[in-house]
Amino acid sequence: MSAIKIRPVALEDNKALATVIREVLIEMGVPKVGTAYEDEELDIMFETYDGERKNYFVVEDNGKIIGGAGIAQLAKESSEICELQKMYFLPEARGKGLGHQMMETCLDFAREQGFSKCYLETMPYMKDARKLYAKVGFTYLDTPMGDTGHYNCQAWMIKDL
Repeated sequence: MSAIKIRPVALEDNKALATVIREVLIEMGVPKVGTAYEDEELDIMFETYDGERKNYFVVEDNGKIIGGAGIAQLAKESSEICELQKMYFLPEARGKGLGHQMMETCLDFAREQGFSKCYLETMPYMKDARKLYAKVGFTYLDTPMGDTGHYNCQAWMIKDL
């Protein structure tokens, strides 16, 4: 029987989480430059999100990390705008409603931190992810916001919280 839970990232999750994220990015055909793939934070997710107004959550199934997502203030933007960051799931986590649960966990956290808008970047061909984002109220933008360093991400969305 599966024991799936969503919880904040822990220090001991760093290695497994970096592996999960990179595996999903490769599976999705995401460029290795100008995307999350090359972010230095991937290897130190606990330390990266250990601070004020930011958090990263993992999906764990019987002790195995199968996905995650985080919230942090959008770099070089108003303190009212956060970013949904690094939301990726292994194939075994998909189609179970975990993406929606993770979105609610992240957006609830963002509201608790006083953010009024949430921004995200994705790839145009990530149709299932974009469908989920639209379902929870994200709308498309014509141009990127902030300074994520992800110049190869070509779909931008925002949601009022």
